[in-house]
Amino acid sequence: MQENLKLENQLCFRLYTASRLITQLYHPLLEPLGITYPQYLVLLVLWEQDNMPVNDIAHRLFLETNTVTPLLQRMEKMGLIKRKVGENDSRQRIVSLTEKGVEMQEKAKDIPTCMANKVMCNINETQQLIQLIPLLDNLINAIK
Repeated sequence: MQENLKLENQLCFRLYTASRLITQLYHPLLEPLGITYPQYLVLLVLWEQDNMPVNDIAHRLFLETNTVTPLLQRMEKMGLIKRKVGENDSRQRIVSLTEKGVEMQEKAKDIPTCMANKVMCNINETQQLIQLIPLLDNLINAIK
């Protein structure tokens, strides 16, 4: 067998596995809020900057609008967001938080700390994981 085709030599497998396992760790933290991990990501974007076009949200999450739209529709039914027609372009949809969506931020404020405590066992590992952020950003930018 060729070395480059061994599973143990695949960077993509490690990234996929790490992503899947981290997403699983979020589940018990998000379940009491009644939201999924992708919905949490949308909320993170809107908590940072409310009243965003759907295209901008999709861009921030590196997703296509046809992936984000059904997600937003479910969130609107849950009362977390509202969508309205853009003022300058009637084809554009602007997404904003409802009062419930704003209140969700307070309920979610401890999630990053809880995740850090689950993932990082010691200070050295914490620093190593933080150093991964720019490396992963560079990888994402090179791929997109």
